[in-house]
Amino acid sequence: MKPSRVIILSVAVVAAALAGLLAMQLASPQQVVEKAEAIIQKEPTVNVLVSSANLPVGSRLAADSMRWAPWPQGAINDSFVTENKRPDAIIELTGSIVRLPLFEGEPLRAEKVVDSSTRIMSSLLPAGKRAVATEISVATGAGGFVLPNDRVDVIMVRKGEGGSFLTENVLNNVRVLAIDQQIKEGEDGTSAVVGATATLELTPEQAKIMTVAQQMADRLTLALRSVADAQDNDTTAADYLLSGSSGQPAIQVIKSGSIVREGQGGASQ
Repeated sequence: MKPSRVIILSVAVVAAALAGLLAMQLASPQQVVEKAEAIIQKEPTVNVLVSSANLPVGSRLAADSMRWAPWPQGAINDSFVTENKRPDAIIELTGSIVRLPLFEGEPLRAEKVVDSSTRIMSSLLPAGKRAVATEISVATGAGGFVLPNDRVDVIMVRKGEGGSFLTENVLNNVRVLAIDQQIKEGEDGTSAVVGATATLELTPEQAKIMTVAQQMADRLTLALRSVADAQDNDTTAADYLLSGSSGQPAIQVIKSGSIVREGQGGASQ
């Protein structure tokens, strides 16, 4: 057989094989790959009344300091104010007093605000606490850096025998409720804010100690404490300034800044 015929036959066989392979592929069923689409269902939301700004203790709520915000229905707390239950809450709460600090976007809750008709100071006091005021200045108030909600020690300075001075902590780690601030014009024409009175949050026993210390002291100073001390014990105090057994009023005679005589109510002195 001639070489040319061999080449032609070889080409024909290869072409036939390719044609058969192509026919088999066309005849076989095509596999369709289907992609599953993930279906994301959003949780229903409820409009909750939240603070639209950072609000410090003692500030009053205004219409622009509150707004409705969508909140996941599963995360709704019973103390939240919802639009479904109180649609007029913004109007109703306008003028209310902030009892605990509120941060922007935080839901308003009943324990954090009090009615506008409530007296401001009494609404800020926790149950069982007393508010006692003491005079301060730049020198005795940590240079004017003592602010509401800060923690301070109350240091008493008084004259001892021989003209010496005695110092001691009469109260430790007590909270400042408020600062009575007045604007004082500086020598260089700038304005500085100076607190004249600090109101402290005290227990009834601490209030008595503070009252006695104010009579005995030549000077009372507030020492500003770190914010990290907020959880420390605040019951340590100069208990010797109190006298008398439980249930009986005590009588203390103070002369020249010192306790010179003590006794029980009704007893002869």
